[in-house]
Amino acid sequence: MEQRNERKKRILQVINDKHYKPLKQKELAFLLQVQPEDREAFRELLAELVKEGKVLLTKRGKYQSLSDVTKIGMYTGNPKGFGFVTVEGEEEDYFIPENASSGALHGDKVMIRIVKSPAGRRKEAEVVRIMEHGNSQVVGYYQKNKNYGFVIPDNQKICQDIFISKKHTMGAMTGHKVVVQITDYGDGKKSPEGKIIEILGHVNDPGTDILSIVKAFNLPVEFPEEVMQSLDQIPDEVKPEETKDRMDIRDWKTVTIDGEDAKDLDDAITLTKGENGYQLGVHIADVTHYVKEHAPLDKEALKRGTSVYLVDRVIPMLPHKLSNGICSLNAGTDRLALSCIMDIDLQGRVVGHNIVETIIHVDCRMSYHQVDGILRANAIRNQGVYDDIDYSRITDASLEDVEVSLNDGTLIRGEQILEEYQDELEFFENMYELSKILRERRMERGSIDFDFPEAKISLTEDGEPIEIGPYDRNPAHKIIEDFMLIANETIAEDYFWQDIPFEYRVHGAPDEEKIEKLQAVIKGFGYYFKSSNDTIHPKEFQKLLKKIEGSPEEGFISRMTLRAMQQARYSTECSGHFGLATKYYCHFTSPIRRYPDLQIHRIIKENLHGRLTEKRLSHYSGILSVVAESNSKNERRAQEAEREVEKLKKAQYMSRRIGEVYDGIISGVTGYGLYVELDNTVEGMVRISSIPDDFYIYQEESMSIVGKDSGKTYTMGQKVRIKVVHVDKLLKTIDFEIAPEEENEYAETKRGATDRK
Repeated sequence: MEQRNERKKRILQVINDKHYKPLKQKELAFLLQVQPEDREAFRELLAELVKEGKVLLTKRGKYQSLSDVTKIGMYTGNPKGFGFVTVEGEEEDYFIPENASSGALHGDKVMIRIVKSPAGRRKEAEVVRIMEHGNSQVVGYYQKNKNYGFVIPDNQKICQDIFISKKHTMGAMTGHKVVVQITDYGDGKKSPEGKIIEILGHVNDPGTDILSIVKAFNLPVEFPEEVMQSLDQIPDEVKPEETKDRMDIRDWKTVTIDGEDAKDLDDAITLTKGENGYQLGVHIADVTHYVKEHAPLDKEALKRGTSVYLVDRVIPMLPHKLSNGICSLNAGTDRLALSCIMDIDLQGRVVGHNIVETIIHVDCRMSYHQVDGILRANAIRNQGVYDDIDYSRITDASLEDVEVSLNDGTLIRGEQILEEYQDELEFFENMYELSKILRERRMERGSIDFDFPEAKISLTEDGEPIEIGPYDRNPAHKIIEDFMLIANETIAEDYFWQDIPFEYRVHGAPDEEKIEKLQAVIKGFGYYFKSSNDTIHPKEFQKLLKKIEGSPEEGFISRMTLRAMQQARYSTECSGHFGLATKYYCHFTSPIRRYPDLQIHRIIKENLHGRLTEKRLSHYSGILSVVAESNSKNERRAQEAEREVEKLKKAQYMSRRIGEVYDGIISGVTGYGLYVELDNTVEGMVRISSIPDDFYIYQEESMSIVGKDSGKTYTMGQKVRIKVVHVDKLLKTIDFEIAPEEENEYAETKRGATDRK
C-alpha cells in the first residue's frame, strides 16, 4: 500500500507541475517511463486519482491538474433547468447554466470549473464531473405511454423526468404516485432511467399526497424489528428499585401544560413563591434511563433526530411505548425525571439552581386553553390585568364569556371555572406573574420575540382541508415557553463553565447583505434600525418589532426580519444565540422528541454520578460534533417536510375557491410577479404578465413593480385585493390576479411623469 501511495504521489507531482500540459494516458505513461508490464497498474492509479477528485479527466481523455478554477460543491437544481453549486467556506454560490450541468441532479456532489467571474455579478461555472449522487430514489407522478413511462419528480428541483422501461413499471398507471430506484443517472443528453419499487397509490387517493412527501424526504416511519423487540425489556410503570437515590418530590404540586391532543408530555412544572422570589422546577422525562447509549433504541433515535409533526400524523422519534407511555409525564402516575430546580429572585435572575434526578407525580394535566381560561376568568372577577389587558376598563367583560373544556370534554363557564380550579388559582397566578418577569428581563437584554401566527389546518377524515387560519397562541403558551427557555439557559451556562463536552443550540448574527436588504425594505414603510461595522444588536430587531406591533404591515415585516436571520443549529461550541440575546443556550426540555436533548441528558446524568472519566470525556469530545451535525441536518429535513405538507394542504384548500376574492398583503416582489399573503396565512403569486392595463417593470432597488405608462406601483407590504385564478395541486402553487377595480378598495392609480408635467 505504501508503494502504491508513493506512485500516486509521483504522478500528482508531475500533473501539478506548472510546466505540465494535459496529456492522455499513453502520453503520460511515456513521460513517466512506465514499463509495458506496469501499464495496467498505472491505469488503475490514474482512475483512483480521478475518483478521489485529485486529478481531472477531460472530455478528450486528458489528465489535467485541479487548478484554482476547479472546485467541489453541492448542486442545487432549479425547475427552469439551471442550477447553483455551493462550495463549503465560500459565501457566494456559482451559477450553472442548463447546458453546463452535465446531467447533475439536485443534491449531487459535483466538481465545477469556473467559466466567468465578472465583477459585481454572480460567478458562473460548468459541472465537469459528478463526484457523488445525492438521490438513489425519487418520488413522483407516473405517466404511462404505450411501451414505457416517465416519472415526474415531486421535487421540482429535480428538473429531469425519469424514464421507466415497460418491464420496470410494476403495473403502474397514469396518476399513480410511485417510488423510483434510479438505475442510470444519464449524462445531460440522455434522461435518467429507473425502476419503480413501490406504488404509493393514485394521486387522488386519500393519504397518498402526504405519504408521497414522507417517502420523498426519506422519513423513517416503521421502527425496525430489533427496536420493537427491545421494548419488551422496558416496564410499563416505574419500579420501586428505580426510585433509589433519587430526590423524591412526589408531594410537590406538579402540573403539565400542553395542547389538548398532545400525548408525549415530556415537561412538568412545580412553582412556589416566597418573600424573596420563586422556586421554579422544570422536570423533564428521564428518557435516557430507558434509552441506553448504542442500544437499538438509541441508534434509531439518532438516525431520526426528531419527531416530525405533519398535519395529519406524527412520526415519532421514539416508539409509542416510551413517547406516550413510560416516558410521558401522564397525570396520576409516578415518573422518573431529570429536574432543573431554580431559585429566581423578584427581578427574574436565577440566583441558584440544582440539577438532579427525581421521582415526580403529576397532579393535573392541563391544556393551554384551560390555563388561559382560568387566568382570564380570575382577572375579570378581580378587575385585574391579564395579557396586558386591563379588565377594569372593559365594562362589558363578563365571566360568562369565558369557557373551559375539562379533560372529560365537559364545558364550564364563568364562576364554574373558578369553583372547579379554586385550589389551583394561586398556583397559576404565580406562574403568570413569574412568566411576565422572565419575559420582561429577556426583552431588556434584547431577545427577539417573533409572535406572528402559524397556520392551523383542519382536515376531514379523508384528509381534505376544511379550514385554514392562524394558530391561536395565548399567554399560557408563553408561560411554558418562558419556563423552558430559562431552564435551557441555566443548563447551558452551568455546563459551559464546567468545561465539559456538550451540545449547544447556537444562532449567529445575520450577515451584512441581509441587513442591508432588510433596511431597504423597512425604509419604504418609514422604519429603520441602527447598525455599525456590519453588525447589529438583537435589541434593534426587537425595537423594530415593537414599532410595527398592531400595524397592517406587522406580519409582513416580521417575516422579512425572520428571513434575514441565520438558521439556528446545534454545535459543540457555545457561540451564543443571537435571537435570544444570550451567550448560553441548549435544548434540554424535550428528550422524547429531540435527540439533542436526549444526548445532553446522558452527559448530565454521567456527570451527576461522577462517571465522566477521562475516557468518557474523550468519547464525547470525539462524537459530539458528528452528532450535532446529524441533529441539525435531521431538524432541517423535518422542517422542510412539515412545510411541504402545509403547502400541499393550502393548495388543496384554495383549489376549491377558484374565483373567490380575498384581501392580502404583498409579501414578496420578483421580476416575474408578486407574492401575496392572505389573512389565513395562504400565500400565492400574481404573475406580472397577468396585471392588466399596462406593461409593468420590476424595480429591484425599491422592491416594486411599476406600470410603464400609468405609474401604478405595487410594492412590498402593500395591501391588495386578489382573485384566486389557478391552483396546481401537484406543484403546490397558487396563482392570484389583482381583483378588478370595482371589487378592489385598494386599487389606486398613481399618475406617471408625463401626467405630472
